[in-house]
Amino acid sequence: MPLPSTCKDPPVPLALNPLDATSLLTALGALGVFLVLFAETGLLIGFFLPGDSLLFTAGLLCTTTGDSTVHLSLPRVLVAAVAGALLGAQAGYLLGRRAGRALLRRTRNVHLLNGAARAEELLARYGHGKALVLARFLPVVRTVINLLAGSLDVPARTFTLWQVTGGLVWTVGLVLAGYGLGSAVPNVDRYLLPLVGVIVTLSLLPLGLELLQARRRNPPAAQPPR
Repeated sequence: MPLPSTCKDPPVPLALNPLDATSLLTALGALGVFLVLFAETGLLIGFFLPGDSLLFTAGLLCTTTGDSTVHLSLPRVLVAAVAGALLGAQAGYLLGRRAGRALLRRTRNVHLLNGAARAEELLARYGHGKALVLARFLPVVRTVINLLAGSLDVPARTFTLWQVTGGLVWTVGLVLAGYGLGSAVPNVDRYLLPLVGVIVTLSLLPLGLELLQARRRNPPAAQPPR
């Protein structure tokens, strides 16, 4: 009579959803963190990727054990996040120096056009350093500003210094925030979906405030009476 097997069936791999942080991390692990952050900060096509929620979720999943479907290594996640964010921004800057103006003129995507307008406003209002740091926390803007900085001939040394500063604060801060919460709350992975929802909402708040301020500064023209 055959002996009963004591091995558990391997987990069924989930379909990869690039908009879902948990799906990306389950399928690709720390490599997914690198790829998403590189694409989001270096390539215009990556503007829709979930950078904020991915970083927070990755940090949280570094603390999960037991029955969790995925457990990540904190050092690997930190290295992947920092490398993806910094190399992506540098690639976006170099791309901007070569073809930034042409790419921005060709795009018809409303989100990218609005992001470019906000990035230009940040650069004009705060200067290169502060604008590059603040842009890391603004979805879409952090995608466009690197390309824009290259096309505007921001000095390479200045750009590198401040994009590295902003990239370290953004990536390490969000990963450690997730890790800290996961360490403090037992079985926090049970509440992963609502937590990610909160992070997504918080990440969109700066964007909403920017839009509100822009509308107040430039109110719509009154429609003439018919």
